[in-house]
Amino acid sequence: MPCKVSHLLVVFLLFSIQFSISQSITLKFDGQPFKFFQNIEQVHKGQTVAGLIEVKKFLIRFGYYPNPDHVNHLNNNFDDHLESALKAYQNFYHLKVTGSLDSDTIKRMMIPRCGVPDLTNFTSLNQSRNSNIGLLYAYPNGKPKWHKFNLSYSFLPNVPNTPDVKAAFAEAFVSWKIVSQFNFHRAAAGEAANLVIGFYTGAHGDGFPFDGPGKILAHSFYPPDGRSHYDATENWSTHPAKDQMDYESVALHEIGHLLGLAHSQDPNAVMYPTIAPGAIKRDLALDDVKGIQALYPL
Repeated sequence: MPCKVSHLLVVFLLFSIQFSISQSITLKFDGQPFKFFQNIEQVHKGQTVAGLIEVKKFLIRFGYYPNPDHVNHLNNNFDDHLESALKAYQNFYHLKVTGSLDSDTIKRMMIPRCGVPDLTNFTSLNQSRNSNIGLLYAYPNGKPKWHKFNLSYSFLPNVPNTPDVKAAFAEAFVSWKIVSQFNFHRAAAGEAANLVIGFYTGAHGDGFPFDGPGKILAHSFYPPDGRSHYDATENWSTHPAKDQMDYESVALHEIGHLLGLAHSQDPNAVMYPTIAPGAIKRDLALDDVKGIQALYPL
């Protein structure tokens, strides 16, 4: 009997801890790669369903809530704020704007992606989009940029120390160099680098913890910060299989952020926020080229 009581007590405590964590307001994600989305398809306004709080965290993290105060009032209710945020998300990704969690929206949310928000504030979608028809590149609010064109980069010791990995990053820098005024070189010993590349797991001191494989792949900071962080738990490869992420493709995207580009709505663009496992995207699209050249005219 004492063993049975002890076992029940442990179960109760674990349940209490789990409940407490689920009620806390945090922007961390739990479970397998965005798997919580699979259980809430076709949920719509007015319903209360477990898992909606995770959807709200997702949409807040990527810039789709107009009011940051909503972070402090998260629950599992499908309210007007969630409907508006979903419509903004669907509009960004050129999905049917339903304001509900339809299958196309769920599928899009489950694709691995960059951790940089799609919108830097709720009004930036129209303010930052260029007026050229057919071009969908964007800049963060304020359009931060470099005021010099010779930039050095370095690798922290936590970057995989193999020639093919370093070569993948070098190739990504060359791609941006070809279409812009920038010159990049690897910092010499003792030289302070403008751009610093590192691989991390979980919380790593910048306020944006990584969340395990298959979700947030990397994030980088706009000029003149220069930090570029990659999730070390991802299944990375220089020749990706269908369940692996390509170093060069993701590096090419992240360098775009380091130079001052935000996320593009063009699915063909390197600066598009998501990339599927196994996909290779090593060539800049017209949208990427026009974006960098508009920010830094030749």
